Amino acid sequence: MLITKRKFPVHILVFLLPAAAIYSLFMVLPLIDSLRLSFYNQSVVGQPVFVGLANFQTLFGNPGWSERFWNALGNNFVFFTIHTLVQNPLALLLATLLTVRRLRGRVIYRTLIFAPTTLSIVIVGFTWSLILSPTWGIFNGLLQALGFGRDAMPPLLGLPGTSLITVSLMSVWQYVGLPMVLLMAALLTVPDELIEAANVDGASAWEVFVKIKLPLILPTLGIVEVLTFVGNFNAFDLVYASQGELGAPNFGTDILGTFFYRTFYGIQLQPGNPTMGTTIAAVMFLIILGGVLLYLFGWQRRIARLQG
Repeated sequence: MLITKRKFPVHILVFLLPAAAIYSLFMVLPLIDSLRLSFYNQSVVGQPVFVGLANFQTLFGNPGWSERFWNALGNNFVFFTIHTLVQNPLALLLATLLTVRRLRGRVIYRTLIFAPTTLSIVIVGFTWSLILSPTWGIFNGLLQALGFGRDAMPPLLGLPGTSLITVSLMSVWQYVGLPMVLLMAALLTVPDELIEAANVDGASAWEVFVKIKLPLILPTLGIVEVLTFVGNFNAFDLVYASQGELGAPNFGTDILGTFFYRTFYGIQLQPGNPTMGTTIAAVMFLIILGGVLLYLFGWQRRIARLQG
């Protein structure tokens, strides 16, 4: 019996090549060139000179650079941790509640929760700065109306101990709708037959969620977590809009994105340094790549083992 080999579907390339070409032109090639630039420095006359790993040695070995880098990296991990512990569990809770068919006005609630993700970052940062202002902010007025005194509202965005947490919660408020939508889509794919069978057996709503729904949406939870990781370590705009490029106060909200920005483009009397800026960008890329690989080879294998 002759076995005929199936021909490769060449027509698929017709659809893939344009998208691949555009992606390579605007994403892959700039990334490669940025990595290349991190191995160079500028000479006295402004010509690029290959220096190997010298820029990375400066970033990690020079106290003037390393202190700011480790501070920004630590703030980034705090930023990510708050999103992991607050945003994603809250998104799961909202997704679970908004997929209950007996809940009235589900569409309205979904729209209201998702709406902040469509707002401009500048508007969000400026609005929350006004709301949290200890002088004329809404929260300050509410506290005064409740009898807490004129100075009851602390400057949450102006204190090193509270500014990073406050900015993180502002980001959670704006972006909680995105993981909520992903988790809602996953919950809606859970077969009704499984839930009905569990209800017939006398399972409670909590048991149905923990033993049926949660195991089935674990792959989506993994995707939400890795998207949170990538998004948080690429974060820049909200911190810049609300706290400035210096990550005020006293670099308390400085993250890798703002550190890269002021290094590459310069700030005030400090000139820009493109080679050190691309070095920081290269380290950011390696951190994000490491997190994604950990997800692919760690979380995905564990999920495959549980589902197998």
